[in-house]
Amino acid sequence: MIVVHHPPDAPHLHSVKASITEDVAPLNERNMDPMDTLVEDPRQYSDKERLVRPVYENTLNLLLEEVQNLHERELRVDSLIALSSRLQAEFAERLQSESQCMLPSHNYTLPNGREHGTYLALEVGGSTLRVALLELNGRASTQSVRIRRSVASNIDNRVRNLKGLQFFDWIAAQVQEMFSGDREALDHLLSNSQPIPMGIAWSFPIDQTSIRSGNIIGMGKGFHCSTYKGSDLGDLIAGACQRLNLNIRLDAIVNDSSAAVLFRAYVEPSTRLAVILGTGLNAAIHLPLSSLHKSKFGTRPFPSNPEITHVLVNTELSMFGKDVFPTTRWDEDLNAHHILPDYQPLEYLLAGKYIGEIVRLILVEAIETCGLFDGRLPQALSRHFSLETRTLASIEAEPFPYLTVAMYLCDQWQLEVAPNSTEIRFIRHVVLAVTRRSQGYFTAAVHALTLLLHDLDDSLLENGLDHISIGCDGSVINKYPEYMEKSQMLLDEMVQTDKTGQKRALLENAGECAVLGAGVAAAMANARD
Repeated sequence: MIVVHHPPDAPHLHSVKASITEDVAPLNERNMDPMDTLVEDPRQYSDKERLVRPVYENTLNLLLEEVQNLHERELRVDSLIALSSRLQAEFAERLQSESQCMLPSHNYTLPNGREHGTYLALEVGGSTLRVALLELNGRASTQSVRIRRSVASNIDNRVRNLKGLQFFDWIAAQVQEMFSGDREALDHLLSNSQPIPMGIAWSFPIDQTSIRSGNIIGMGKGFHCSTYKGSDLGDLIAGACQRLNLNIRLDAIVNDSSAAVLFRAYVEPSTRLAVILGTGLNAAIHLPLSSLHKSKFGTRPFPSNPEITHVLVNTELSMFGKDVFPTTRWDEDLNAHHILPDYQPLEYLLAGKYIGEIVRLILVEAIETCGLFDGRLPQALSRHFSLETRTLASIEAEPFPYLTVAMYLCDQWQLEVAPNSTEIRFIRHVVLAVTRRSQGYFTAAVHALTLLLHDLDDSLLENGLDHISIGCDGSVINKYPEYMEKSQMLLDEMVQTDKTGQKRALLENAGECAVLGAGVAAAMANARD
């Protein structure tokens, strides 16, 4: 989750605050926002200091202009429509081939809204594990879903670095911990009575072999998964639960974005796709069977039942766009030093784990070539992926940012000297450029998915829907300041401009829908049995 942090008024920052206030006071007296103009560095240097100060090859003004040009050059509506068209062509091509994306799930229908019962649901994401005990009461109920108990556990680097079966043992331990607060459920869990049915939303590529099983393809996002790549996820989860004597039956495995579609469709029947944008990026879409080549189903038989007309497709959206979206030298640097270069090119350009790193790489260049922070690299910025998205959110969210952001950065990055207004403006506009590109590319991808849906699914016209609901989950799309609102405005403008006659697509905040959708998937699997 992204939380906008405000800097503490700590005693050790009082002197820094005083110097910052002196710097900005003349501007305030003229009722000027320091962000409106670059001002001369107010620090005072002696003649001797001026003689030994290094001469840098670039200036913050010029570098900022380059950053903005490179990140915003393709963000006009007509340019984004062109990118969307190219991306849609890539979608269509990979529906006919490719083994790692556009993967048909084992969910052929959407929920009818009458599913009910008590289910254990897990969502394993890039940064968070969510465990919930759910009661489904049906779409017509005043409370269609009741969360009986829920806990979230942070997946930090310590957890990502777990080897062998340790990661799955950790997951089982969090399930046991969740039940420890519900005595009745815990007694049932440890008894020999009927097991509790469970659904799991898995946020990583998987070659699914049945609704209850699938082989792990890879994980990315810093996970060290070589020891269980190719292993069956259902067996790994079931084995970890058995080692703790947990009386659980795994009934459904779904991708996180597929789970989001299932939950949104459970409560809103106009739902046909969902997107996840947090640490990573993905989307799922409900498409006609006829749009996929039979080879996409691998060794499993192509559905022959005439009543099965559609299938829920895990797009693995993060893997698209390598030859579609333009990149910068900072993107290329990030990709070159990634543990899996070129593996998820679109995700590297816009997802939460990476936009902070792109900003960090730009700041490092500014320190080295423009003398940002007097040419001194703060220890906090010296490590890859050390600049978190929540820091970007805090910088961007301030309406009058100079004093507040300066204090915040002094605290976060342990700066020896408070940044001046020129430096704060540079940092803030770098953040704005990187996040604006993220919003633009994200919206182009959503637009491409809705166009694909309109082109392939004639049932949209038959059902008389006046709009398509898109379930949105993830810390960036739902928590980053104004991210969803700006994306919706841009999406509306793209739909109005391209004049293809497609229905309006509405981005709907569906927080926690991945874990809730895992429960719906388990209920649907039970109904089929």
